[in-house]
Amino acid sequence: MNSPSQISFLDGTFSLIHIPLSLYPVFLQPILQVLLPNGEFDSGKEIEGLSIDNKHGFLNVSITPVECSVVCHDNWAKKVFEPVIRRLPRDASNTVTISRDGYLILSVISAGMNAGTGVMELTSPLALAGIPIFFITTYYSDFILVPTKDRQTVVQALLCRGFEFSEDESAFVSPTVHVRGGSVSSQPPSTPPPSNVAELQTRTFELLKKRNVVPFIEKDLTVVLCSGKDLEQEQMNHFSSRRPTPTRRLTGNGTNGDHARRSWLDNVDTKLYTSLISVLVLQPRFLSMTLAQEDPPSLLIDKTQLGVFGDSLVGDVEGDLIPIFLDLENLPIEATGIVSGVAGKLVAEMRMAETGDGEQLSYLSTARAGAVILSSEQSIRALEVMEPLLSKE
Repeated sequence: MNSPSQISFLDGTFSLIHIPLSLYPVFLQPILQVLLPNGEFDSGKEIEGLSIDNKHGFLNVSITPVECSVVCHDNWAKKVFEPVIRRLPRDASNTVTISRDGYLILSVISAGMNAGTGVMELTSPLALAGIPIFFITTYYSDFILVPTKDRQTVVQALLCRGFEFSEDESAFVSPTVHVRGGSVSSQPPSTPPPSNVAELQTRTFELLKKRNVVPFIEKDLTVVLCSGKDLEQEQMNHFSSRRPTPTRRLTGNGTNGDHARRSWLDNVDTKLYTSLISVLVLQPRFLSMTLAQEDPPSLLIDKTQLGVFGDSLVGDVEGDLIPIFLDLENLPIEATGIVSGVAGKLVAEMRMAETGDGEQLSYLSTARAGAVILSSEQSIRALEVMEPLLSKE
């Protein structure tokens, strides 16, 4: 039986930033400035977007064959990225986008849930409620971005799906038995949402086909999902492809009880960060790094880069995961159901829920793209499922 999922809102409002790969060198310094918030603590003032011990509440930096994408606290978007955009020539600045509306981030702890089924189970109630989302799988947890304006609809969708408030009402806890229902009564969007999961999947692939979205795999690109070492817990257990139970606190404000603010260097594995900087400077073909306050750093990296990190990583570094990319540039950012529709179709058609193969399915949303991440064998089968649905007759 699956362990109950716990879903909670992270503190703060976040921005989603799209950077064309051609401008990545221009934005490398801002990315590093956000990643390593050094030199800003002399005043002793707290920095919005960081905890009292100078940890990011949430930060994702992803470089893919489609784009560079950053999810960061609004404070960083305004104070670090916007000034750089304003200094660009107009033609170049118009190609960089910061989401007009803010996003909230739902943190999902579901250690016992099959990863592939989890993507579908967690995103389908939101998609059926007409809520556009972004989904990021990490080594320990899943994170869902939802528009700030849709917070109440999200709450209602989860409650109608059978989720319940935790004892202190700081999070939602899934029921022992998943409740499968239809759409949620809410302020209707311009296009009525699908009434069930099957219709959601059909609509998703119809939209992708209409917008000429063709799934593709980068030649010779194999990635691994891994983690930096947990310095606080010193977890040196044997890791497998199954995501371990996170050692994060389920509730609380994330403070460490210290009155004095500590440098970010007190909280990180300097070898991991030095390696990460080395890879970022060279503009990797693929990298997705996620920092969350309660988890060690999580990385999806090109397997050829493993040697740079040495023994600073833990996880299934012998894995052979293949990303299937979907360039979503021609879709409106408010398009709904993409994650749930694609993942759900693959889980159903490839019978992942029955065979247990869904354990290795991950999903990465970036500003203008999506990536379904599977084992090398599963990726071939997934393309066989997707290509006929998206090919022009």
